[in-house]
Amino acid sequence: MFHRSIRTALALVMALTLTWSLAQTITIAQGTDAVSLDPHDVTDSPSATVVSHMYETLFDLTPEGDIVPYLATGADLSSDGLTWTVTLREDVVFHDGTPMTAEVVKGSMDRFLDPDNAFTFRFLLSRVTSIDVVDDYTLTFTLSDQFAPFLAHLTHNTTAIVLPAAVEEFGEAFNENPVGTGPFSFVSWDRGSRIDLERFDGYWGEQPGISDLVFLAVPENTTRMALVESGEADVAVRVPPQDIARLNANPNITVENVSSLRTIYIYFNHTMEPFTDRRVRQAVNYAVNKDEIAEFIFGGAVRPSDAAIAPGIFGYTSVGPYEYDPERARALLAEAGFPDGFSTTLYSPSGRYLQDIQTTEAIQSQLAEVGINAEIETLEWSSYLDFTNRPPADNTVPMAMLGWGTVTGDADYGLYALFHTDQHVPAGSNRSFYSNALVDQLLDDARSTADDSLREQLYADVLQLLHTDAAWLFLHSETQLVAVRDGIEGLVIHPTERVLALTASKN
Repeated sequence: MFHRSIRTALALVMALTLTWSLAQTITIAQGTDAVSLDPHDVTDSPSATVVSHMYETLFDLTPEGDIVPYLATGADLSSDGLTWTVTLREDVVFHDGTPMTAEVVKGSMDRFLDPDNAFTFRFLLSRVTSIDVVDDYTLTFTLSDQFAPFLAHLTHNTTAIVLPAAVEEFGEAFNENPVGTGPFSFVSWDRGSRIDLERFDGYWGEQPGISDLVFLAVPENTTRMALVESGEADVAVRVPPQDIARLNANPNITVENVSSLRTIYIYFNHTMEPFTDRRVRQAVNYAVNKDEIAEFIFGGAVRPSDAAIAPGIFGYTSVGPYEYDPERARALLAEAGFPDGFSTTLYSPSGRYLQDIQTTEAIQSQLAEVGINAEIETLEWSSYLDFTNRPPADNTVPMAMLGWGTVTGDADYGLYALFHTDQHVPAGSNRSFYSNALVDQLLDDARSTADDSLREQLYADVLQLLHTDAAWLFLHSETQLVAVRDGIEGLVIHPTERVLALTASKN
């Protein structure tokens, strides 16, 4: 009896220990809340981070930049370059138990491509003319023209596979009731505060080492850092550079510094005076000291831009930078008819980018030195996206800060989306209303050739034109500074600016 009691007690302790180890939670403090949990409608990386734990794409971009099968097992291109045959995994189920089949994938892709849905990133697959089911786990994508970045675009989180039956069931509320195939399933969303996910035990791949995942929306830097210091959060993104030393001195915290594919910029409204004049746009670029901003605001943790996309992206070529030259800025302003400068408004989000407010304040001060009086207006992130997404007739934004992560690793996504005339908001993401017929043609040509060397030359030409046009106020490529408490294993800080706990564990 005595030995049996010991065995029973030991078994109980082991069971409780196992239950405790499996019931671990990782809490990630982000700078902003998600805007939508419908992957087809996601246009920002905080939303993409959350969505990527619940939804999956046919292919994936690894942190090393390789395109690998994900929900697909492979893809073959026809000899004429117009048909892709994609095979699927046969062991995948959605969170409600529905099997993933070729018919379901077709339904998801048809929804993404439906012009009536007007999804912002529909252009990623706009050359797909038809999708046909071959058998339960094979389907074909037929293209109107050869399309070099096809597989790269299938890694983009907005092409993730949704369950059409769930879309129909929830209707307009689908963005708040996600049903995916990922390792975590949806629990709840307290808008503006937190999102709760739980491990999906029916997941086809490697199971996470935690039972629950929480995302907190914490715009204030000091509060976000305090949460990770106290242990209320396990991870905090966008560490202010001035806090790195203090956090690293904490024996329980490490600040990770990971490069990203994101470029930070101020865009001009090319339909609004005085930014219709290239000389004015060039003057603004010469008036801003990007090296000083990088050094004194970011502590050298960012790289001043020398092109509209960042290094590490296929198609990147250095074509700049605009050196700091306030005298040349004043001369260009006078030549453009503004010898005494002018007044404008500079919009900025709050809590979205690393040191966003400090950056716009520095720019404001430097512009004032050449006679440009820029009043700063800040907005909460979701409101900011809506305000800057209005068509030309209703758009009152002359200048605004934004960032763009070329998350496919291919210049097509970093350039076509932001500079092609077809992509003017609200249909696309070209908020600056930039339009250049030659740039359009070069971008179209680069999409249609499979010759990588030719594509690189075409993108080099585009980048040079954008630089000469001063299409933006080019700022810097952002570095990801993420505070992580010790004991968190398997966390991935992806160059696409997603903090992924897909296979993470907590000791």
